[in-house]
Amino acid sequence: MEQKNQQQRISVLFMLYGILFCVCLITANVLETKQISLGPANMTAGLIVFPVSYIINDVVCEVWGYGRTRLLIWLGFAMNFLFVAFGAIADCIPGAPYWHGEEGFHQIFGLAPRIAGASFLAFIVGSFVNAYVMSRMKLSSVGRNFSYRAVLSTIFGELSDSIIFFPLALGCVIPWEEMPSLIITQVTLKTVYEIIVLPITICVVKYTKEHDHEDVFDKDIAYNIFKVKEL
Repeated sequence: MEQKNQQQRISVLFMLYGILFCVCLITANVLETKQISLGPANMTAGLIVFPVSYIINDVVCEVWGYGRTRLLIWLGFAMNFLFVAFGAIADCIPGAPYWHGEEGFHQIFGLAPRIAGASFLAFIVGSFVNAYVMSRMKLSSVGRNFSYRAVLSTIFGELSDSIIFFPLALGCVIPWEEMPSLIITQVTLKTVYEIIVLPITICVVKYTKEHDHEDVFDKDIAYNIFKVKEL
């Protein structure tokens, strides 16, 4: 019985990564409402925090494997959905007569169903593609070349995310001929972000493995995204 309980134990670090993962997703939703410019490139402010979710995805998949990552992704989806749902409900409730922040509140929490749906679908696909590539590459490389695996999995994940999100959310809103450059710009900037913080990511992975004595290889695992109970 003691051994079984030990196997089912969820570490404090995993819990903290899960909290940070959810906070990053929810924060990105709010920041996406602001458009920013960095030199010639235009983007949303969500770029500041959203790539962090992919970095956490890489860390969890590298240390605890695809099963725990699958749980983390669905947890993030659920928390993000709750945030958007509660925000939409609050946005529909009439404001007090003396309150004059209705327009600003609506811009942040009045997320259009089309954008919300595109965001949720893109997040699920991109996150699971990232985790799958990370898991399979770890097996094929026998755990070597973490940096290469982290960057390549992010490229696949972010590309899947952007290919789904931008056409579904912004199709016919921005010219279709601008779509490829927008997708490529987003993927490039997010990948550069990951490369810049890669030394920190490597240190976090090393510390986590040593602290929890975990380094899972996903042998004979089911990659079905709905088998959440299989840890």
